[in-house]
Amino acid sequence: MNKAVFLDRDGVINIDKGYVHLVDDFEYVEGVFEACLTLKEMGYMIVVVTNQSGIARGMYSEDDFHHLTEWMDWNFADKGVELDGIYYCPHHAEKGLGDYKQDCDCRKPKPGMLNSAAEFLEIDMSQSIMVGDKADDMRAAKAAGIPTAILVKTGKVVDEAGVKEATIVLDSIADVPTYIADL
Repeated sequence: MNKAVFLDRDGVINIDKGYVHLVDDFEYVEGVFEACLTLKEMGYMIVVVTNQSGIARGMYSEDDFHHLTEWMDWNFADKGVELDGIYYCPHHAEKGLGDYKQDCDCRKPKPGMLNSAAEFLEIDMSQSIMVGDKADDMRAAKAAGIPTAILVKTGKVVDEAGVKEATIVLDSIADVPTYIADL
């Protein structure tokens, strides 16, 4: 069984500018590549799990998302970081349009994306870590049986609900490897 660090995208990997779907609007959080490289060296898989309600809302297409994701994946590869999995939820129960309007099991705080990754990539959730920027990321980790949920300050405004659900609050993903090394 493998261990993994699950990463939310917007607010953890990149600056959350709201419904980011274009390469020109994608700005990496400082230190993300170095942190991920160190995590890989520590024996963790890197798995991205991201809610993408902008697809559900008709703001951009799944093709737009895939184009940006492929570009992001290549950026990581160019820095020596192989992303082991990228999972996304294109649904929204209230604001979705057409087939995207559904109460699915993949939208965080539900654990569907994490559980799918665990099954496909043979991940031991008890040895894994979630890094996110909001309470729903922390709740998804708990629901999936991930004991360590790290809330970072580079995304949404850190609120009391997020702090309450988190194992620890760190400034950014750049601080994650040092924290994990001390566990």
